Amino acid sequence: METENQTVISKFILLGLSDDADLQPLLIGLFLSMYLVCVTGNLLIILVIISESNLHTPMYFFLSNLSFTDICFTSTIVPKMLVNIQKQNKGITYEGCLTQMYFFMIFAGLDNLLLTVMAYDRFVAICHPLHYTVIMNPHLCGLLLLLSWLICLTYSLLQSLMVLRVSFCKETEIPHFFCELAQILKLACSDTLVNDIVLYFVTGLLGVIPLTGILFSYSRIIFSIMGISSSWGKYKAFSTCGSHLSVVTLFYGAGLGVYLTSGIAHPSRKGSIASVMYTVVTPMLNPFIYSLRNRDMKGALRRLFTRRTYSQ
Repeated sequence: METENQTVISKFILLGLSDDADLQPLLIGLFLSMYLVCVTGNLLIILVIISESNLHTPMYFFLSNLSFTDICFTSTIVPKMLVNIQKQNKGITYEGCLTQMYFFMIFAGLDNLLLTVMAYDRFVAICHPLHYTVIMNPHLCGLLLLLSWLICLTYSLLQSLMVLRVSFCKETEIPHFFCELAQILKLACSDTLVNDIVLYFVTGLLGVIPLTGILFSYSRIIFSIMGISSSWGKYKAFSTCGSHLSVVTLFYGAGLGVYLTSGIAHPSRKGSIASVMYTVVTPMLNPFIYSLRNRDMKGALRRLFTRRTYSQ
């Protein structure tokens, strides 16, 4: 593009999910409901894990952090989208867009890494049960959590700083309901080769390595479960990781859908609709999956509500 077409921009335009005015009240009601269910459900998970001493184990320690991450992940996107729909204003400031992009990458990455750590936890619990408490000690759990945060903070900061060197054209419409790095780079007038290389290389590493770790963990888990003689023993072993496997399938399935739709040469809102799955729906469903498929969580929730009923 010509140099004169480059400009210092002050805001981006988020096109959202639909321009249909009749759909806006429906979108507000739908996303507000899903957001409240997501926040309430994940807060309940955190509250139950904190209040129940028998849930003070590595598995539930990582689950509580996953719930906290899901709350932050959704809160990075949905409130701004609801405000824009309510005010019929699709604008977001340049600084606000970069801030949203930064936190989105942090919490999306944390979701990914926490699911990997939880897969490792299940691998140790099932394949090395006698050494579980020794291997998954509080020091290692804290170290894995800290490492996950450091990786995501470093990656997000690197990408955000690299966006600052990019010049944008007068065309600042983002065909999305939030500021996503790949969509922002498509609006650039200056050369983004370095940005693209870093984006796809690091995203590939943060996608392939954790997924490989999860697949390896579950291949070992399945091999160990097949070696159990009794049907009840197999069921009991598999039930301890069934919830996590469901969440992993949902998360990576939604991510794959977004990846496939983002490969379109001319981006459309199909990618935005696919993104709803992993930015809103998946964090909303996680508490239901863990509470409905996990006997310990169901019992803890029942005791929590029973105590609140008696206290009143």
